[in-house]
Amino acid sequence: MASDIVPTNPDTMAAPGGHYSHAVTANGFVFIAGQLPIAPDGSKLSDAPFERQAQQTLDNVAAALTGAGTTIDRLVQVRVYVTDIKLWPAFNAIYAQWIGTARPARAVVPVPELHYGFKIEVEAVALAGAS
Repeated sequence: MASDIVPTNPDTMAAPGGHYSHAVTANGFVFIAGQLPIAPDGSKLSDAPFERQAQQTLDNVAAALTGAGTTIDRLVQVRVYVTDIKLWPAFNAIYAQWIGTARPARAVVPVPELHYGFKIEVEAVALAGAS
C-alpha cells in the first residue's frame, strides 16, 4: 500500500470481517468503511432492537474515527443504509443525539437486506486530524 494511504483497524473494535480496513486516511480525508452493529467483542447484534443496532453502529463509526485520529465533528459526509425506511425517524433521533451540533451531508438509503440480517449500516468520510 502506498505510504500516503494509511489503513487503521483500532483494537477497540472487532476485527474487520473481510479484506478491508475500518478506516483509511488519504489526502487529508478519513474514509470509514461500512460499519455494522457488531460489538467490540465481535458479537453480532442481528437480533437486537433497531435502536440498539443503530447505537452500536454509530459507536463503531466513532471508534473508527478516533482510531484514525479524527472526531465526529470532522465528518463531512455520512451514508446510512436501512432495511426499512420506516426506521428513519428512530434513526434520526439517535443520530441527532450522537452527532450533536455537527451537520455533515447525509443520505439515508433503504435497501432490501444487509449482511447477517442487520437492519442498518453506516459509512462516512471525515477530515483527517483534530479540530
